[in-house]
Amino acid sequence: MRIQDVIRRPLITEKTTLMREVENTYAFEVARNANKIEIRRAVETQFKVKVAEVRLAHMHGKERRQGRYAGRQPDWKKAYVRLAEGEKQIEFFEGA
Repeated sequence: MRIQDVIRRPLITEKTTLMREVENTYAFEVARNANKIEIRRAVETQFKVKVAEVRLAHMHGKERRQGRYAGRQPDWKKAYVRLAEGEKQIEFFEGA
């Protein structure tokens, strides 16, 4: 898997903003078949920071209805990435 394909998008919510400020932890939606090692390499190369810890969560897609028609959103994977002590913040999130 290419490094550019591992991270899909950053997750910016109230919870992740608080985690970023207090614990220096960032949340990303990542490829479903990516593992911790690939996620660590992708974050370190794309954002030029040192990663201390990667935690993963498998999120189940929600069921959606439109009248009598039911569908389902796909399952996805979330990664919580904690930066090493003393690392600068990721610039990508500063404008958010």
